[in-house]
Amino acid sequence: MVFTESTTQSKAPGRRVAIVGGGLVGILAALYFAKRDWNVELFELRKGTRNQASFSQKSINLALSTRGLSALANTGLNLDEIVLNFVIPMKGRMIHLDKGELRSQPYGIFGECIYSVERKALLELLLNTTKKFTNIKIYFQHRMKTCNFDLGLLEFENVAEEIKVRYTADLIIGADGAYSSVRSQLMRVVNMDYHQEYITHAYCELTIPPIIDDKGDLKFAMDPNHLHIWPRHTFMMIALPNLDKSFTCTLFMPNENFDAIKTESELINFFELYFPDTIPLIGEQRLKEYFRNPRGSLISIKSKPYHYRNRAVIIGDAAHCMVPFYGQGMNCGFQDVEILDSIFERFNVTAFRNDDSLDLDLALKEYTKFRHEDAMAICDLAMYNYIEMRSSVVNPWYLIRRKIEGWLHWLFPTIIIPLYTMVSFSTVRYSDAVRRWKWQSLLLNVIGLIIGVVIALLLIFLYKFLCRYI
Repeated sequence: MVFTESTTQSKAPGRRVAIVGGGLVGILAALYFAKRDWNVELFELRKGTRNQASFSQKSINLALSTRGLSALANTGLNLDEIVLNFVIPMKGRMIHLDKGELRSQPYGIFGECIYSVERKALLELLLNTTKKFTNIKIYFQHRMKTCNFDLGLLEFENVAEEIKVRYTADLIIGADGAYSSVRSQLMRVVNMDYHQEYITHAYCELTIPPIIDDKGDLKFAMDPNHLHIWPRHTFMMIALPNLDKSFTCTLFMPNENFDAIKTESELINFFELYFPDTIPLIGEQRLKEYFRNPRGSLISIKSKPYHYRNRAVIIGDAAHCMVPFYGQGMNCGFQDVEILDSIFERFNVTAFRNDDSLDLDLALKEYTKFRHEDAMAICDLAMYNYIEMRSSVVNPWYLIRRKIEGWLHWLFPTIIIPLYTMVSFSTVRYSDAVRRWKWQSLLLNVIGLIIGVVIALLLIFLYKFLCRYI
């Protein structure tokens, strides 16, 4: 195959942006740039979503929170209000203990909640919204082969037509996920610090189907307004509700645990030992999907810088990929787009200043400088939260500390703010949240020490009093 120049590329005046990756973050970026009057061309390897289930292959249900909603709201397209029509609010964690006992742990003391949302539904909302803009063109089944950032030249294989096509752009954006082709090309022209880590745990998905009530209606098998967790110290299972009244369960555990389960009887024995209450919910036959469903790997990626001169930038998982345990992957990617847009506004980057590239150069440099610290912070927090979810949530000292922190937050809501609240229910920078969490932890340790000393002194006094008068 030989490369041919694209005959479908827009010739409209103004800057042209090529966005590689048509997932959630890429499409949101397309909407933001279209609103800025850029000519947007979005390239995606997979087929379109309409009647194409293959487009939304990724699972692990998404948890939409304040950062993601803020980015949707700032499109000015009421996307934050629309998306709330097909989400399920989750007000806290429901902890399933070994013997089937349930414990609810609210996310916040003021009724805060995160939202379970299905990837395919959100993807279709964003894609349908692109139809409102005449300056957005989407190319499906395009696999990027190479790109020359200095020339703004991208070369793709059009998989559907089996031809190779060239496109040009003033700015290239990589939103093509953890295995980003744009990032790989970027590493050829910048001295990129890059760290990739596969953790030793993997995941497998199962389903808890709806139940049928006495009237023949479908109902949830468990409370739908919680994120359900079965913490088992070194591994765990979670379940998030779906609009069809089912739950998507995700089993996270070390690879050696997965490898140890080879037969159906071993699988049943494993679930009877660790998750006995889920067997009647899932059903033994459906449980056997464990052997048919793929085992997913869990990867964490950190990189810097995110840009090359005034020519390219990477966002979302292409720049920083995190394990899913804080539910911030999508929210962080959406916030990337919102922050990039705010920096463009601050540096007066418009769609029609083709004669001066300095504004764009300074803006992209500022984006890397501003965003990198926050991205590193949330990647580390995501790792940390896995330990909390699978183990700490049943630790008595953790529960006591959490209760004290909640009381202090209720008494002093602007002074003491729990880490989870800062991350999920605010737009405060991730790095600032970590710094604040560290000094609050020190303060809570001091308070705990003082309370311990006071209790000890009271016990000593009580002992002496009893010894003297009894």
